[in-house]
Amino acid sequence: MNHNQDQAVSRTDAPSRLKAVMQEIAQACAQARRDPAEVTLVAVSKTFEAPAIVPVLAAGQRVFGENRVQEATAKWPALRASYSRTELHLVGPLQSNKAKEAVAFFDAIHSVDRPSLCEALAREIARQGRTPLLFAEINTGGEPQKSGVLPQDADDFLKRCHETYRLPIAGLMCLPPLDEPPAPHFALTAKIARRNGLRFLSMGMSADFAQAITFGATHVRIGTAIFGERAG
Repeated sequence: MNHNQDQAVSRTDAPSRLKAVMQEIAQACAQARRDPAEVTLVAVSKTFEAPAIVPVLAAGQRVFGENRVQEATAKWPALRASYSRTELHLVGPLQSNKAKEAVAFFDAIHSVDRPSLCEALAREIARQGRTPLLFAEINTGGEPQKSGVLPQDADDFLKRCHETYRLPIAGLMCLPPLDEPPAPHFALTAKIARRNGLRFLSMGMSADFAQAITFGATHVRIGTAIFGERAG
């Protein structure tokens, strides 16, 4: 099967995959004695073009995640014109010089992680009069190749966001190391959120979202389980 055929199969399967994911979310919530309405599914459509995304939109999904500002601003205006009330979440790293576009275009930003970005976002929020839902990213594994605030620095960072930048951080995001069990990372992120009075937790992806829900995830970022494997 060639790449084009793979893409066609993924498009055909995407609505049924979406339904299966929604059922898994409901089951995880039932086991955790949580209301499924508390959990937002962010369908991560990064690297997928409009033909792969349309069937998922047509099936009723309205919250999507993208990794790059440039990619999102290129492909989503036309999709949003056809499907109203679509939310876009930036789930990848954000450069400070892209803050203007990000504040204008996204409904949520999951990767607030350093003072220079806080300053840029605060400036643009004040200028544009538009405030996306903001998550601070916690690098729970202390991985040098990843962005995010180290857990031991999280309280001070969140205090600075509030007091210095007047930035309304609403939740935390984490991305556990691939080679470690995710549960301790979810638990640590939830603990930091609780002691800082933050309501939202963006954690859990295709392989571990059910477990993340048991630790209080309010936003699960799921790509492969809906769209299939990415090329390359």
